Amino acid sequence: MTNVTGIAKQIINNVEQVIVGKRQQLILSLASWFSEGHILLEDVPGVAKTILARALAGSVGCSFKRIQCTPDLLPTDVTGASVFNPRTTEFEFRPGPIFAQLVLADEINRATPRTQSALLEAMGEASVTVDGVTHELNPPFLVVATQNPIDHEGTFPLPEAQLDRFLMRFQLGYPSMEEELTMLEMLKHDHPVHQLQPVVSAQEVVACQKAVREVHVDEKVQQYILQIVHDTREHEDISLGGSPRASIGLMRSSQAMAALRGRDFVLPDDIKKVVEPVLHHRLILKPESRLRRVTTAELVDDIVNSIAVPTVSGEVESE
Repeated sequence: MTNVTGIAKQIINNVEQVIVGKRQQLILSLASWFSEGHILLEDVPGVAKTILARALAGSVGCSFKRIQCTPDLLPTDVTGASVFNPRTTEFEFRPGPIFAQLVLADEINRATPRTQSALLEAMGEASVTVDGVTHELNPPFLVVATQNPIDHEGTFPLPEAQLDRFLMRFQLGYPSMEEELTMLEMLKHDHPVHQLQPVVSAQEVVACQKAVREVHVDEKVQQYILQIVHDTREHEDISLGGSPRASIGLMRSSQAMAALRGRDFVLPDDIKKVVEPVLHHRLILKPESRLRRVTTAELVDDIVNSIAVPTVSGEVESE
C-alpha cells in the first residue's frame, strides 16, 4: 500500500523551508489534493498564498502555471485556442495555462463570470473542451485560487456553482512575531522558493489519490457525515445548506485525513478536522442572521457539537 503519511511528510518538510508556521494549512492543502479536490485561499495580501501554490508544485515536481485574473482576461486565455497554421493550412490547438498539473488562479474574483466559468469543466471533469474537442488534463490536477476578502472594488463575486467546485476554503492568516522573524532571516539573501527541489514525483501523488479512495468509511461514519450536511439544510439561520457534493467532499476529505494520519479507516475526529473548510463556503446565511453577525464557521461548529459522535469498531482495533 502507498505510504501516504511518508509522502505527505516529505512534501510538508520541503514546503516548510519556504513557509513558516502554517503546518495545519499545509495538511489541509494535501488533504484536498489527495482527495482530488481544489482549494480557495481567501486572505489579505502578502500572507504567502501564491508562495504556497508555488512551493507545493516545486516539492512535487509537477508543471505549474499562474493565471493572473483581470477583468479583460478571456476564457481562451485560460483554456487555449485553435490557431491557424499557414504552413499546414490547418488549425492547431495551443493549450492554455489550465493544462498545467498545478494551476494558480490569482485573484480569481477579478476575472469576469464568463472567464470564471471556463474553470468549471476543468475543475469538475479534469478535462477541457475547445472547438468541440475534449482534451484530458494531466493528473494530479489541482487548482489553487486566491482572492482578497477586503478589496471589493472591480471584483466579480464567485457564483455559488463555482464556489461549490472548491473542496476547501481556508485562510493562512498572519504569522506570529517569532515566525515572522524566522521568515526575515530566511529572506536575507534570496527567496528560498527558487532553490526548492522536488522530493516526490507526480506519480506518487496520483498513487496517494488512489490510496485515499480505498480508505474504509464505516456506515455509522457515513450517517454522521449525512447528519451534519442535512442539519445545515434545516438550520434556522441558513437559507442554503450543503449540497450532495458537500457530503461527498466531506467523506473524501475525511478519507484523506485518515490516510495522512496513517490509518486505513475514517474516525469521527477526521471529519471534525475538515468539516469547517469543506462546508462553510457552501452555506448561505439568511439576511437577518448576517445582521446579527452570525458566521458560517460558528454555525458549522454548533451543528457538529449538537450531533452525537458515533463509536466506530476501528477505534477499538486501533487502541
